[in-house]
Amino acid sequence: MFERFTGGARGVVTGAVARAERAGAVAVTEEHLLLALLDRGEGRAGFAAAALGLTDRRAAVEEDLATARRRGGLTRADTEALAGLGIDVAEVVARVEEAHGEGALDRSRRRGAGRRPFTPGAKDVLARSVRIAVGHGDRAIGDEHLLLGLAARPGAVADVLAAHGATLAAVERALYGGGDGNGGGEHGEGRFRKAG
Repeated sequence: MFERFTGGARGVVTGAVARAERAGAVAVTEEHLLLALLDRGEGRAGFAAAALGLTDRRAAVEEDLATARRRGGLTRADTEALAGLGIDVAEVVARVEEAHGEGALDRSRRRGAGRRPFTPGAKDVLARSVRIAVGHGDRAIGDEHLLLGLAARPGAVADVLAAHGATLAAVERALYGGGDGNGGGEHGEGRFRKAG
């Protein structure tokens, strides 16, 4: 599959692996993919990230990702659903960290040696990126397809992107211009319009 990735997209993937290694994570996550993409700051994804203000709000994005990690990866919807049942996630996290130390619910911090596999979520982002590229009629998978894959995959990373104005529809508009933002398909993986 990686033979179809452009140099920029490969750079994001190898950057994500390097980030996981530096963090001592046992696996490469969607968060590592997003941060590696933002690290590059070039290509079509870099253009879209800058146009959407992600570059200017990088510190806030990283802080929100860290907060999601501390919650064990719970999404905003998960947190709200639990609140509806009378469970205060922030209080639960505080109690767990009081007993077990800061970051105790952060599943990515368990140290691992050797090669780091990709989590199922990160693999799904890569697979979505391929489907998005195919749906767009592109032969190669670029960094822009990775950004779209991150925005399309439900979870904490997509929540953080959306909180900073980078919803799937907004990323599509930044990359391809105009339109109704409807990429088609259940997860926005249908045919995208090319900028005229």
